[in-house]
This record gives sequence, C-alpha cells and structure tokens, in this order.
Amino acid sequence: MSVPADPMNTFGQASTNPSGSGVVGWHEGLAYGLLGFPLAFVALPLYVLLPHHYASNFGVPLAALGGVLLSARLLDAVVDPWLGRWVDLLFGRSVKAVLSAGVGACVVLAVGLVLVFYPAVREPRMLLVWAWVTLVFTCLGYSLLSIAHQSWGARLGGDGSARSRVVAWREAAGLLGVVCASVLPTVAGLHAMLAVFALTLAFGWLAWRQAPQPFAILTEYEPDSAVWLPWRQTAFRRLMLVFVCNGIASAIPATLVLFFIEDRLQAPSNWQPVFLGTYFVFAAMGMPLWLRLVRAWALSRTWLAGMVLSVLVFAWAAMVGPGYLLGFWLVCALSGLPLGADLALPGALLAGFITRHAGHDRHVGAYFGWWNFATKLNLALAAGLALPLLGLWGYTPGTVAPDALQALTWAYAVLPCLLKLGAAALLFTLVRRDPHFKES
Repeated sequence: MSVPADPMNTFGQASTNPSGSGVVGWHEGLAYGLLGFPLAFVALPLYVLLPHHYASNFGVPLAALGGVLLSARLLDAVVDPWLGRWVDLLFGRSVKAVLSAGVGACVVLAVGLVLVFYPAVREPRMLLVWAWVTLVFTCLGYSLLSIAHQSWGARLGGDGSARSRVVAWREAAGLLGVVCASVLPTVAGLHAMLAVFALTLAFGWLAWRQAPQPFAILTEYEPDSAVWLPWRQTAFRRLMLVFVCNGIASAIPATLVLFFIEDRLQAPSNWQPVFLGTYFVFAAMGMPLWLRLVRAWALSRTWLAGMVLSVLVFAWAAMVGPGYLLGFWLVCALSGLPLGADLALPGALLAGFITRHAGHDRHVGAYFGWWNFATKLNLALAAGLALPLLGLWGYTPGTVAPDALQALTWAYAVLPCLLKLGAAALLFTLVRRDPHFKES
C-alpha cells in the first residue's frame, strides 16, 4: 500500500533542509539536540540509580533485581524494531504526525518514570511486579520518542562530518542531562530530579518542533518485510556486531559504578556525584576533539582511536583501592574523554550507511529500531548477567569480604576492557575494511 508523504512541513512550508547538508548553525543544532537532555535522565537512572535505589532502600536481592531488569528490557527491546517501522510510516505521512506521536510518548515516559521510582507497594514480590510493569511502561515511551528523534536526525543528510555534528548536538545535550541526573538525586533528591526531567522534556519537545525538518519522501511501504530489511545488509550486521560488543563493555561499569564507589573505594556518598559528574563533563569536553578528528581521520578510524584510549585509561580502575579517591577521580576524568567518540560516531556511521549506500532512506526508523534494540540488549545483559553473577560470587552491597570485593573489581574494571579490545578488533577487521564505510 502506498502511503503519500506530505511535501510540506508542519508549518505549511517547504523543508528547511533541502540540501541535505545536516545541522549547521548552533541554534538549529540546539533546537534538534535539546530533547537529548531529558532523554538522558531516563538512561542514567534506569541503569545506574535504579538498581542501587531498589537494593538499598527496599532490600531487593541483586539476583532478583537483575532478572527484572533483564526481562523488562528484553521485552522492550523486542518491540523496538516494530516501533521503528511505525515511525517510518509516520514520516511517510507527515512531520506533524511524528511530532504528535512524540507528545504521547512524552506523557507515557514522564508518568512511567515517576511510578518506577515511587512504588505504591512494599511487599517484596509485589514490589518486583511493580518494578517490572512500570519499567516496561517507561521504556516503551522512551523507545518511541528516541527512535523518532534519531530517525529525524539521520534524515537530515550530509557528509560524515555533518552527520557527526548532528549526532553530536543530540549526544552533547544528553551528556549534560546525564551530569544533571547524576548530581541532582544526591544534592536535591529524587523529587527535584524528576521535576527537572518533566520540565526539560516539555521544553525539548517544543524545541524539536523548531528544528530543521527532514525530507518528505514518497515511498512504497512493505508492511511485513521492511522490519527485517536492515539484516539483509552485510555491512549493517558487521556494524551491529561491533556496536553490541562495545556497548556491553560500556554498560557493565555503568551498572556497577555505585557499588564500586561505595564498597571498593569506601567513598563518602557526597563523592558519587563528583565521580559521575566528572566522567560526563569530560565526555562533553572531549566531543569537539572527536569531531575535529573525524575531518582528518574519518568516522571509523576516529572511533577506533576512542576505543583504544578508553582501554588505556580505564584499566587503571582495577588498581584503585579503599581511599583512592583522587586516583579514581582521575580515571573518571580521562576515561570520560573517549566516551564522546562512543556516543557520536557509531550513530553517524549508521546514518551514513543508510543514506549513502543502503538506498533505504524511507526505512530509517527500521534501522534505528534495531539499533535501539541492540542498545537495550547491551544494558539488559549488563544488568541481567553482571548482578546475578556478583551475587553468586558472594558479593552483596556493603560487604567487606576481600574475595567479594575482588570479584567486584574484576567485573567492574577488567571485563569491560577485554570486551572493548574485542570490539576494537572487530571494528578494524570488519568495518574499517568494508567498502560501504570507506567514505564515512
């Protein structure tokens, strides 16, 4: 069935980006990227704050909590490709349809995030059920909104440098959101964090309406087969393999960092926002460096350099012990710098592949649906596997047993470095030599 595209944008004017050159001015970049700020509030609390919140305040066992997080995120991840397919259909109708769906996703997301942090039950089994249901509810709203936002940016077009700037605006706003979300719960409490989240979510959607708008594409849609179309591309499968391996390497420390700070470093609670804030601030500071390197080295080589740098600096986290606060702060600062490459460059590689080689601009949502599926799979596996394994190895929050703390150190610092090296090897052998990414 053919779905006619609206050749006019929401305001009845021609597309503001007819050249496909990507976001250029700072005001255009800010208008598009601002929504990344509140979306980052969801990513950090769900994977860093939520496990610690439920384990410390409600006494939920780590193994049970890991199972809840894993099952909820896997269900959410499975739905993502079909949400991406729906986003493609919305883009085929009009930009206004995409923005309207975004309003509904914002409401679902805001309500769900409040409910997941403020459970109405306390009985242990019902608490787990509550956490699972509200997590699924929250994640579905987040998925629809983030896929639509990512697809919008990919449809703006441009060369490798322009695409990386588009993604960088979104991810830079996200980094600022992560810093805010990591500091607010300690400084002002969960109430303040959720209030700031709701306010910036509304502002982000309003700014999105003013952003450069993508092409309106007349297209024939294949309702069933289009969901699976990305997997028919060998280059996409290779990029996804690298993305998953690298993503798991990053997700494991994110899941375990608060436990590491409290039990391995034995740091006072007021150091938690210092470490987290430093990590993400340095990631934001490093973003312009990676964008400059893209112009000289291209996307894949720059991402590879970021992976290698990440291993070289994060491996020192295995050496810190109780009281090594300044040493761990330095690790957080230096390992934050390569995070900018992980955030900005993989998505730009994917956008370039879609628009320049795959010839499937009308299926951008399907590609990003699977991309989000992989992102959530990484995080779900990190929580669903690392937390139960630590429980089996004898680690519980607050322990002082040397063997348990050593297991925590290996899981937090050593395993991610090994996975990151594997991702770097895959990137070098599979992606950098693939002709589909040669010009990216």
